[in-house]
Amino acid sequence: MKKNSVTRRQFLTTASAGAIAAVASKALPAYANANKKAGKLAILGGHPVRTKSFPGWPIWDKNHDEEAVLSVLRSGIWSRNKVVSEFEKKYAELMGAKRCLATTNGTNALLTSLHVLGVGIGDEVLVPPYTFIATIDVIFLSGALPIMVDTDPETFQINPDKIEDKINGNTKAILPVHILGLPANMDRINAIAKKHNLLVVEDACQAWLAEWRGKKCGTLGDLGCFSFQNSKNLPCGEGGAILGDDDEIMDKCYSYHNFGRPYGETMLTLSGYVRLGTKCRMAEYQAAILLAQMKRLQEQTQTRTENANYLTSRIKDIPGIIPHRLYEGATRAAYHLYPFRYKKEDFDGLSRGRFIAALKAEGIACSGGYNPINKDPFFERTLRSRNFRKMYSKQRLDNCREQNHCPDNDRLCKEAVWFFHSLLLGTKRDMDDIADAILKIYENRGKLV
Repeated sequence: MKKNSVTRRQFLTTASAGAIAAVASKALPAYANANKKAGKLAILGGHPVRTKSFPGWPIWDKNHDEEAVLSVLRSGIWSRNKVVSEFEKKYAELMGAKRCLATTNGTNALLTSLHVLGVGIGDEVLVPPYTFIATIDVIFLSGALPIMVDTDPETFQINPDKIEDKINGNTKAILPVHILGLPANMDRINAIAKKHNLLVVEDACQAWLAEWRGKKCGTLGDLGCFSFQNSKNLPCGEGGAILGDDDEIMDKCYSYHNFGRPYGETMLTLSGYVRLGTKCRMAEYQAAILLAQMKRLQEQTQTRTENANYLTSRIKDIPGIIPHRLYEGATRAAYHLYPFRYKKEDFDGLSRGRFIAALKAEGIACSGGYNPINKDPFFERTLRSRNFRKMYSKQRLDNCREQNHCPDNDRLCKEAVWFFHSLLLGTKRDMDDIADAILKIYENRGKLV
């Protein structure tokens, strides 16, 4: 992108005169309040764009939320019981799924799903590298090998154009991640899975109420998994869930999460411990918290969507700022995080780290997001571990290493900038503050290099 040639003085003069239209051929947007927000950068000792706090997280309404939780605590029934079952029923209805199983966390939801669907030693699972470590952990913990498919930098999602190149006779499943709450391209993923007879387990741990062609993410594959950890848009401290429409599979999930005890009509004739299982049951008070949080989820999701769209409109024409792109089939994003790419060449070489520091100094909390997870020490240590060297030949392990080079993801990890979802629960004026802070840094970029 060509750099804007308008001088800072010309720009501020135009902005202070109230012109909202473009001041140059690249349609650089004006400050919402130039007199307040122009001037010396806060990181250099100037006045920050914003001194007011953004909405906090999580939100708790003691006047309406506490009685349900206190009722559970007073009952003395804290392990899984009727309140968890009530949450499962209501969450399944909310998401448009037949069944829901609540678990201790999203990691165990994923692990349970892979186990029940038969993913194990000798198998390979295709997965994006732009994700939280839990997505990769559960594949290794299943005894399978993660094979990473490079990222589409424009959408931050698994690149469907690169999936089939990674498929071989050992491929068992695709594990797409609706990372940041932005839907992956499920049309392409499901078509490829059907063509090659592969399972699809959705990691929707950041995608509550996100939609693909009007259908909720997490209901588009064989199973879908969610997290309710403290930072999540639907939080209860720790917690997770599995969604599915196949009664036999969901009965097996329930059995596995409850020590392998029989469960449901598909196991009525069985007794005792009928399968290898674990214990990852949700507690009653966790479900009570979730039921309270669910009352606000629809409205909060709509607010995040409206503010995300407005913020995109404010920053999309700033040179070097490239907001995420949603696929055509994405009819709703959850916006657990709002991402954009930062191109330092349009900021006269200003490093991303320095840009983030300057943005924080202006009162805008932000992050650089994920590092390349395939280059973290745990990955190689797992492949070199005694168990994996016993389970796999040297050739298979070397192939896993070779298959996990993801250059597009490497570049994305150097360019990404995130805003946490609670910032999007503010007002449009709050979004103006974010945009104005970015624009202020751009106009003063030469003083930071």
